[in-house]
Amino acid sequence: MIDILVAEDFDLIREDLCDTLSAQEDMRVAGSAASGAEIEALADSAACDIILMDIEMETATAGISAAEHILEKHPDVQVIFLTAHVTENMILTSMGAGAVDYIVKGCSDEALLAHIRAAAEGHPMLDAKIQNMVFREYSRLRASEKSLLFFINSVSKLTSAERDLVRLLLEGKKVREIAEIRCVEVVTVKTQIKSLLRKFGCARTKDIVELIRELNVAHLF
Repeated sequence: MIDILVAEDFDLIREDLCDTLSAQEDMRVAGSAASGAEIEALADSAACDIILMDIEMETATAGISAAEHILEKHPDVQVIFLTAHVTENMILTSMGAGAVDYIVKGCSDEALLAHIRAAAEGHPMLDAKIQNMVFREYSRLRASEKSLLFFINSVSKLTSAERDLVRLLLEGKKVREIAEIRCVEVVTVKTQIKSLLRKFGCARTKDIVELIRELNVAHLF
């Protein structure tokens, strides 16, 4: 028997969900709530396997906050977000809260029940679109991590003069301005820039500046 808690602030939807789940021979509604605060309290008092969690209840992200708090205390509970939100940012934020699945409201009862049973068996059946979205975000984070490691390694090889040069480039200074500020010849600055480009593996100083800003590490200079 799969014990389920339902969190949904719209009464008719919550009642319909509970009726659908209760009609299944392998499912039992252990309780229902109309807010994030209520589902958090309910999760502490009623044992369950699955929580069907609406995201937007008393606040736009109440379900996400509730899921994070519940999973901190009850890590074995499987949270499935059932929501009308389909934006990439909302999906990634909700999955980052520890949910195992994400179902868009309006799906058929058969699809809903299939997702619940799959999650209970330990094999959540994330929609292909959402799987691709999560995979792209994972790939992006891995790429950023590699860029940051490469950047840190490159910075460690900079001389104090080169660090100062990077700072001036971040301020938007041109080669001639940098030469005047540092009281050196333009050719000297150009030579140092060539060394910078080689160490960072970039073709233009603009690329170095963009990389630093993208990694949010301008404060290092």
